Amino acid sequence: MPTYSTAVWQPIIPYCVISIVVVVCLLAVGLQLIYIIGIFSRLVFHTSRNGSESSDSTAALTSSLPPPVSIIVCAWNELENLQTLLPLLDSQVYPTFEVLVMDDRSTDGSRQFLEQAVGELPHLRFIRIDREHEHVTPKKYALTTGIRNAAHDIILLTDADCEPASEYWLAGMVAQLDEPEKEIVLGFGAYKREKDGWINRLIRYETLFTAIQYLSMALTGLPYMGVGRNLMYRRQLFLENKGFYSHIRVLGGDDDLFINEVATSRNVAVSLHTTTFTYSKPKATFAEWWHQKQRHLSVGKYYRTSHKFWLGLLSLSHILSWLTGPVVGVITLVGVLDTGFSALVNQPDGRLLVIASGLFLLRVLLFWVIVGRISYRLGHTVNWPTIPVMDLVLAVYYAIMGFVTLRPRSKKRKITWK
Repeated sequence: MPTYSTAVWQPIIPYCVISIVVVVCLLAVGLQLIYIIGIFSRLVFHTSRNGSESSDSTAALTSSLPPPVSIIVCAWNELENLQTLLPLLDSQVYPTFEVLVMDDRSTDGSRQFLEQAVGELPHLRFIRIDREHEHVTPKKYALTTGIRNAAHDIILLTDADCEPASEYWLAGMVAQLDEPEKEIVLGFGAYKREKDGWINRLIRYETLFTAIQYLSMALTGLPYMGVGRNLMYRRQLFLENKGFYSHIRVLGGDDDLFINEVATSRNVAVSLHTTTFTYSKPKATFAEWWHQKQRHLSVGKYYRTSHKFWLGLLSLSHILSWLTGPVVGVITLVGVLDTGFSALVNQPDGRLLVIASGLFLLRVLLFWVIVGRISYRLGHTVNWPTIPVMDLVLAVYYAIMGFVTLRPRSKKRKITWK
C-alpha cells in the first residue's frame, strides 16, 4: 500500500511511477558516488613520483642525463599566436630541446615571420607544408610530418593558441617520464579567464570536468584520451603503432584517438603541477564553442568499447541523478511536512524516499567538495561557490550533447584544418 507521502501525489503521479523514480535515483546516485569517491578523488590525493609536485621541474633539470625534447606546434594562419607563443617556448629552462613549427599552407605572413624568427630564437626551426593531401586530414599530415622529422625522440605537443604557464613547463612534463615504462604524459590544458560571463564560465567548467575525467581515469588505470594542447609521448610509440593510420581520415582525434589506442595502465603518467599547465584563449561566442565541442565529441564513437561504456555510464548517471534527485527530494519533503519525519521512516517506501534523498544530497556535497579541491589544485579553474550550479548545467549539457552527437546526420561536413 502507498504511504501518506506517496498518497499525497497519487492524484498527480501514479504510485508505480514514483517507485520507478526512486529506484532510478538510487541506482544513478550510487553510480555517481562510485565515480566521485573511487575515481575523481584520486586527483586530490595523487603525488608525484619525485615527491612533492613542486620538485618535478628541479628533478628533471638535475637529472644526470635529461633527455632532449622536440616541442611541435602545428599552425595554419596563426601569425599573431605564434608571435606570442614562440618566445615563451624558446625561453624554457631546459638543457636540450627544439621548437619545431609545422607551417601548414599559411597565407597570413607566418612563413615570413618564421624565417625571421629562426635567426632570433636559437631553439626554433620550421617546416613548410605547401599542399593538402587527399588521403589524410591536414593537421594529421602536419603532425605526422613533424614527428617523423623531429630531432629528438620525446615529443611534446601544444597548439599555436596556447601559452605555457611557466618557463618550467617542459622540465615539469619530462619529469613524469621517470620510469622506462612511461611513454605518455597527460597534461592539463586550461582556458583563460576572459570576461566573467556565462560562456567563459561554462567553457572553463566543462574543460575542468573533462580533465577530471581523463586524468583520474588514467590514475585509475583506464587512460582513454589526452589533449593536444598539452601532451607528451615518445616518438617510438607513435611509429610502432603506425601513428594516426587507423583514423587517418577522421576529422579530429589526433590527440584523443591516438591515446585511446596506445595508452595502457602502465605506460601513462599525469602532470598536475601548475607550472606544467597550458592556457588558451576560449571561444568568444557560444556558437563557436558549440561547433568545436560537437567536433571533439564526434570522435568518441571511435573509442574502445570499454571506454565508451564507462564514459556513457558516467554521463547517464549524472543526467539521471539530477533528473530524479530533486523530484525525490520534493516528494520526501512533502511527506515530512505532511506527517513528520519519524512516521515517514517507519514505512518501507518512506525509508527508501529518505535514503534516496539523503544520497542525492550527499552526492551533491561530495561533488562540490572534491571538484572544488581539484579545481584549487588545477589553478583555481572555476569559482568554488558556482560548482553546484555548474553541476546541474553540466547534466543538461550532457543530455543535449548526447542527443546532438548520436542523431543521424544528413549532410557530410567539409573537412577543415582544425
